[in-house]
Amino acid sequence: MNYFKIPFFFLCASFLLSCGSNNPKESKVEPEENKYKIIGYIAGWKGVDTTKIHATKLTHINYAFANVIDGKVIEGEGRELADKENLAKLNSLKKVNPDLKILISIGGWTWSKGFSDAALTPESRKTFTASALDYLIRHDLDGLDFDWEYPAYPGDDNIYRPEDKENFILMLKSVREALDSLGSKDNTHYLSTIASAGFKEYLDVNDLGEAQKYLDFINIMSYDFIVQSWRDTTGHHANLYTNDPNVRSSEKAVLDHVAAGVPVEKLVMGIPFYGRSWENVSSTNNGLFQFGKGSKGYPYSAIVELMQDPSYVRHWDEKSKAPYLYNENNRIFVTFEDPESIAQKSEFIKKHKMGGAMFWEYNEDTDDHILLNALFKSLK
Repeated sequence: MNYFKIPFFFLCASFLLSCGSNNPKESKVEPEENKYKIIGYIAGWKGVDTTKIHATKLTHINYAFANVIDGKVIEGEGRELADKENLAKLNSLKKVNPDLKILISIGGWTWSKGFSDAALTPESRKTFTASALDYLIRHDLDGLDFDWEYPAYPGDDNIYRPEDKENFILMLKSVREALDSLGSKDNTHYLSTIASAGFKEYLDVNDLGEAQKYLDFINIMSYDFIVQSWRDTTGHHANLYTNDPNVRSSEKAVLDHVAAGVPVEKLVMGIPFYGRSWENVSSTNNGLFQFGKGSKGYPYSAIVELMQDPSYVRHWDEKSKAPYLYNENNRIFVTFEDPESIAQKSEFIKKHKMGGAMFWEYNEDTDDHILLNALFKSLK
């Protein structure tokens, strides 16, 4: 995933916002019974057009991102008005799907720099918790999603400390208690969730078995297993399986979380709605696992356009249950997700009785929502 003085939460009732009235061009229908979560991240900087959001096919929307500045959860720099408008629009989707939950995702790859300091002491955790609750109340939200990348582990040149392991748990505990206190006053259960890394090194320096006690569910970022700007060999960036113990996979990410003490029903599998590419790739094995020069990322909508060119041939890795494209003429390799791989992951989710699926990011799907429709159809 990429990218004022705040009073304590029990003083924040005056900040309640009414939901926006921007009606989507979608008839109101009662959502079908669906025990699996389908969680879509929506990037705030791309704007919110409710006419393009299929609210009845989502259970949760995570709006990205809020920042952590001086130990407090706030709107992103220069985004206070835009975030207020966007969140009001998202809340208006409850007229279409009354069961839809809207959460604010806090942090992300770039905005996780303030977490370690915010969680450091009892006083800083108190301030952080109060600001998070104030943000939730101010925007009339259903919960908080903490996307700290990463506690006790390096991310985007972020501060991290060994004691983050304990402080992360204490921060989540503080927030959970505050949410429960707020919920007891208005008879509401407010959600607390996290985005968790899809690699074992993150689990090794944290205690998710303890942290999960204060969380409703955990969204595993089971993608970006390889990133073209960091690696000169092609491969899958969101493969479900692998036979190589040194290669990451969605299956391994899930099983590692379970081994770390997280109940499988609390785990949500992450699915990317984008792909990654390399150029100057040998045609051996149709470009898979070959040397190449990292190129660019593609939203799925652009990958569909690539496939209109017969030079781009889709291939299927049966072992990994993952598709890829190879253009022999231009020596280009693309790793991505498609309806077939989503169906395989949905079967895995159902077989292991996981909590559901989440995806990054809503706007990277096609206009006719090929990937969302595939996910909804296979999980409903």
